[in-house]
Amino acid sequence: MTSTTSTDERLKRNSLLRRALVRPELGAIGGTAAVFAFFLILAGGTQMFALDGVINWGTVSAQFIVLAVGVSLLMIAGEFDLSLGSMVGFSGMVFGLLVVHVGIPVWLAILLTFVVCALIGTINGVLVIRTGLPSFVVTLAFMFILRGATIWSAITFNKQPVVSGIGDAAAGDPIAWLFGGKAFTGLFTWLGQQGIIETYTRGTRAGQPIVDGIPMLILWAIGLVIVGQWVLTRTKFGNWIYAAGGDPQAARNVGVPVARVKVLMFIVAAICAALLGISQAIEFGSAASDRGIMKEFEAIICVVIGGALLTGGYGSVVGAALGAIIFGVVQQGLFFTNVESSLFRVFLGTILLGAVVANTYIRRSITGER
Repeated sequence: MTSTTSTDERLKRNSLLRRALVRPELGAIGGTAAVFAFFLILAGGTQMFALDGVINWGTVSAQFIVLAVGVSLLMIAGEFDLSLGSMVGFSGMVFGLLVVHVGIPVWLAILLTFVVCALIGTINGVLVIRTGLPSFVVTLAFMFILRGATIWSAITFNKQPVVSGIGDAAAGDPIAWLFGGKAFTGLFTWLGQQGIIETYTRGTRAGQPIVDGIPMLILWAIGLVIVGQWVLTRTKFGNWIYAAGGDPQAARNVGVPVARVKVLMFIVAAICAALLGISQAIEFGSAASDRGIMKEFEAIICVVIGGALLTGGYGSVVGAALGAIIFGVVQQGLFFTNVESSLFRVFLGTILLGAVVANTYIRRSITGER
């Protein structure tokens, strides 16, 4: 009887351990906790964890999250898109030229930019499916095409690589604030008046809150994570995404429209990149041809930190978002701790290598592979 009870307890413990290990977010949760603990110790006395500091690194993290959501869904479906960083700059430039040089309303320019980027995502997906070429190769080509088109269009129509005047055009537009504005400004003003949050003590802004709202990009990031995770874990289409990346042939045999799923994920990733490009153009009041450089690789690292496998069929939107938060906190934390900012790249490479090794080890431990 004792032996049976002992065996049952071991099985129970193994079952709990296994369930914990198969969660893609496990490593990202641990990494997030470690990063926060590290900077709380080293930068706890600075403004990093004051409200304005939180908004700063939260906004940086949101930029990573917006891209990482699209990249995570695409990678789980078994594909890559190396053109997304270039898509950020391209979408901002298309939007800027439409608004400043063509003169169409901002809301219409936003819609047309999304349509153009979705079309490019469709082309990427269809080429991958129809030609059988690796998505790495197809999207690498588009990375150069889009970057070159961005620079060419800026120089040809604007005579310089930066298109200015977007801020003036966006003022008063009915939907521009959704991409470059702030939410809950009235609430933050009231909190400042009540002395709950810090306010300026001198100058023309005396009495106004230092943080006057939540940037819309943060809200977009939160919304994308919620919707993406729900689709992935609570819908039949989410099962199709996992199946398309895990074993495409087996998925086809049971009726999963693998080609359609993959093309749709290319479109979703392109739309996420366009969202970031438009938001940055409205926020900064300009479009620059060099925006988005290296963003595709940073997004992939976020997704890998979040537990996704490079081979597809496994991953998590929440995990990718946690990976993005790690990036945002570290990037801003280096500034607050007076560490040379170039070390951020060292951190990226190190954490990518560590995440790949850890994910591979966990997968082999669970599946028994050698």
